[in-house]
Amino acid sequence: MEKTALLAKYMPPNAAPIIAKWVDYFQCEFKISKTRSTKLGDYRHPCGDKGHRISVNYNLNQFSFLVTTVHEFAHLLTWNEHKNKVKPHGLEWKNNFKKMMSPIFGLQIFPPDVHQAINRYMTNPAASSCGDLHLARTLKAYDVLKDDVLHLEQLPKDAVFKIKDGRRFAKGEQLRKRYRCLCLDDKRLFLFNPLAEVFLVEG
Repeated sequence: MEKTALLAKYMPPNAAPIIAKWVDYFQCEFKISKTRSTKLGDYRHPCGDKGHRISVNYNLNQFSFLVTTVHEFAHLLTWNEHKNKVKPHGLEWKNNFKKMMSPIFGLQIFPPDVHQAINRYMTNPAASSCGDLHLARTLKAYDVLKDDVLHLEQLPKDAVFKIKDGRRFAKGEQLRKRYRCLCLDDKRLFLFNPLAEVFLVEG
């Protein structure tokens, strides 16, 4: 399938030509990846006989997919300019994220709430869109969830829930941005993002 048409299946179609041009210009290997629980996307700089590589999870909604893609291309541009001499999410990356988001913003393809959330996020971009709860929550609103899937922040304290691998947890107190939860299977404590997708255990 032609590159632009393929990208248009995962992001707002009007943005696909821009991303396709970036893939060609930077000679980047762009992979639509399986779901990864620890990250939405990934950038790897050239190494050995491999060039720039970017991967983005296939199951993101179209706006999350696009924001994550721009995030990773900002890493690529920053590496081209500074190699590994600067912090991964330092000022240089933040400036490049803003620069690369600018032509996307010009397309007027985001719903008003997403546009506003990204605009606010761009004043000081975080290491991940998930790190900005306002932006993450706004983007998550466009996810299509199964009927039995909830976000952790929707559950009351002490509620018992499961995650996809079957482990059971009791929801604890919120510590800054994350919830401390006790795994009922091995009694270990874990920190969860408020927007983690969970399944309520009845009874």
